[in-house]
Amino acid sequence: MNNSYGHQFRITTFGESHGKAIGVVIDGCPAGIDFDEEFIQNELLRRKPGQSRITTQRDEKDEFQVLSGVFEGKTTGTPISLVIFNQDQRSKDYSHIADRYRPSHADYTYTEKYGVRDYRGGGRSSARETAARVAAGALAKLFLRQHGIEISAYVSQVGGLKLDKPYTELDLSKTEDNIVRCPDAEMAKEMEEFIDSVRKDRDTVGGVVNAVIKGAPAGLGEPVFDRLHAELGKAMLSINAAKGFEYGSGFEGVSMRGSEHNDAFYTENGEVKTRTNYSGGIQGGISNGQDIYFRVAFKPVATIMKDQESLNEAGESITVSGKGRHDPCVVPRAVPIVEGMAALVLADFLLRNRCSKA
Repeated sequence: MNNSYGHQFRITTFGESHGKAIGVVIDGCPAGIDFDEEFIQNELLRRKPGQSRITTQRDEKDEFQVLSGVFEGKTTGTPISLVIFNQDQRSKDYSHIADRYRPSHADYTYTEKYGVRDYRGGGRSSARETAARVAAGALAKLFLRQHGIEISAYVSQVGGLKLDKPYTELDLSKTEDNIVRCPDAEMAKEMEEFIDSVRKDRDTVGGVVNAVIKGAPAGLGEPVFDRLHAELGKAMLSINAAKGFEYGSGFEGVSMRGSEHNDAFYTENGEVKTRTNYSGGIQGGISNGQDIYFRVAFKPVATIMKDQESLNEAGESITVSGKGRHDPCVVPRAVPIVEGMAALVLADFLLRNRCSKA
């Protein structure tokens, strides 16, 4: 099982949904970065369960502890270990599926791969693990700040409700003004009401998270296998419930001609720019200095509060009853996860560029 991500800025996460704790070890983080505990904690609070009526009501404070790698408020260059102790596990909520496979979950595939599974909330396959990524991603954000790089994500779609405005026409500072994390107040209200209706119907719905990276320099990424957009795609698709990734013009670009789609270069005050940005800030797998923007699609949460047909470990037909505490829509809490994973990718490539130019 691969529990690590990154090359130079490398993280390894550990722990299960209903275990004693979850956490992360960050290796390769440069020394001397101001370790802003308040900022890291706030990032975790953006992801934590129980933050509104349209999220799971599991009551986790998600307060982290530093075990190593920080001294007098700064990173030391040694491995940084962060831990978050679980406080509100209800393992009994999952006893009814101890030998049953929930539809569209990892129950069956984990059993086939390992011959054993932790049925309590999905164990290692639970999205609870992403709290560790958000903590590591918050530290990566602090590193990126020193280089003038900022990452912002927001909810652009819930079910059939879609915010069609491009990010350039939105005030992304308003993303945190509502519980859906959509920067358009009118659309956010519609999304909130829709998610609430889905929750009351004991069902779930999917959505899309958009993200934009500003300030990334030209030259990040590799020209063949470790292309920047490929690594961003890998990072995003490693998030629970993620089903699709596109950057720049994405799938819509197929309807355009090359003469429309090509981003013409020009200079402004000695700086190279493009008149359009259908490339999404990446050309040939390498950043070109323009905004990097992408979208991540998330499926409806697989756990629904309705009876479903399935099988048990003996191969017998059974009915799985929905129990426990789950999100009716994952995208509001996915926003900080998308930002965190993007930060890890950018931090890693910044450090890899240092090595390649040494």
